[in-house]
Amino acid sequence: MFARSTTVQAHLSSLDAGIAHMREEVMPELDGIPGCIGLSLLVDRVTGRCIATSAWETQQAMRDSATRVSPIRDRAARMFGNSDTEVQEWEIVVLHRDHRSSQGACVSATWGRTAPEHLDSAIQVYKSATLPAMEESDGFCSASLMINRATGQGVSCATYDSAEAMERDRERATALRSESTRQAGVEVTDIGEFELAIAHLRVPELV
Repeated sequence: MFARSTTVQAHLSSLDAGIAHMREEVMPELDGIPGCIGLSLLVDRVTGRCIATSAWETQQAMRDSATRVSPIRDRAARMFGNSDTEVQEWEIVVLHRDHRSSQGACVSATWGRTAPEHLDSAIQVYKSATLPAMEESDGFCSASLMINRATGQGVSCATYDSAEAMERDRERATALRSESTRQAGVEVTDIGEFELAIAHLRVPELV
């Protein structure tokens, strides 16, 4: 399973219009592209940072979609009030759901990097130690890990039932992140907290 993420720095006044466009226009368009298995949208209503992620059955399907997706992405970015986007491609190596998310769910995301040759061992640390600890969180909904094998970059996302649950778990999650990245030899490069505005990924369980 593979994913393409698009990050845009939205104007705060355009957030709701952009979300509506993603739900009403982008989702149906993507559903018509062979190999696409859904879309998610993360929104930070304080900073305006928005991350849309489309999931694909194969790397080839993702790459074959590039020409069709490009104008869809450009229109969506304009709806968010900013034509500048950052696009990244990932392999989805872990996806685990305790239960489906509902309205009000939030996501804590951690970006990191390691030497590409160390990725497999880092993935094992995530599966054997990090994920079980995440599941113990009050309000835990799901977790995912996506990587780029060429660059050694990765992003881990933990979904909570609500902003309150994410806030309650913040101190414990910070300690877990510190210990897990130390064990895995991963350098944390960015951290973010988001509203899960769209949760329409149909990725199967990958553990």
